[in-house]
Amino acid sequence: MGMEVGFIGLGNMGQPMVMNLLKAGYQVKVYNRTPSKAKAAADAGAIQVERPSDAISEGGIVITMVANDQALEDVVMGPEGFGEKLGQGGIHLSMSTVSPETSRKLASFHQQHGSDYVASPVFGRPEAAAAQKLNILSSGSKESKEKVKPLQEALGQRVFDLGEEPGNANIIKLGGNFMIMAAMEAMAESFNLAEKNGIDRELAAEVYASTLFNCTVYQGYGQLIAKKMFEPAGFQLALGLKDCNLVLTEANAAKNPMPLADLVHSRLLASVAKGRENQDWAALARISMEEAGLE
Repeated sequence: MGMEVGFIGLGNMGQPMVMNLLKAGYQVKVYNRTPSKAKAAADAGAIQVERPSDAISEGGIVITMVANDQALEDVVMGPEGFGEKLGQGGIHLSMSTVSPETSRKLASFHQQHGSDYVASPVFGRPEAAAAQKLNILSSGSKESKEKVKPLQEALGQRVFDLGEEPGNANIIKLGGNFMIMAAMEAMAESFNLAEKNGIDRELAAEVYASTLFNCTVYQGYGQLIAKKMFEPAGFQLALGLKDCNLVLTEANAAKNPMPLADLVHSRLLASVAKGRENQDWAALARISMEEAGLE
């Protein structure tokens, strides 16, 4: 292909995504706030740059995969941001998990500067990113979505078109993350019930994940919770709390009660208070274990 693409944010997800773009034949310029984290990508053939604005060419495409809303706004609109430089015909493919409001704000900013914005958060952990098995959400203008689709297809297994409203993809992403949190709490309580009755919790996880709940979330997170394996983190608990806060913000704005989201928020907040923010977000299950006298 030979097309040049900018990529900003080389954390647990960004690293394997860049590797797949290089494998697909793209020329990739990479920026990461901590430069050392870009070394592996640079060794694989990416061009490492010193500022977000250096990662893009006018009228080109830049992908962002950063930790939160503030980090995203900084790389776009900050002093060294790429927002004003992207220019006419440029596209910002935003793959971070952020609020719908941030997507709408950035879409408006890009429109004012002649470029466009496509919200494209993903479902999948780092191992799914490495295997090109991400499920990718996409919302924005039809024309821009068509232009970025080859990139999305190089990164994942399926792209879901969620319309032209910039925040739509973020709403679906946050709803999905909430459902994962709720499933993890349900698994924790069920596995605890098994263990308290003398049944191996890993066996309980196997039964559920191969019968009633034969799906990715119960198979993957079920193993972590059953085995009490919360390090290393594929997705940090602090980021899970961030996402749950975003879910509740949207629920309040829409006057949509989400009592189960309130519960998992309490689990995540208590976990951070106990110093577990850098563990995998499946560690929210530890609160339930403690309450059951199992930890």
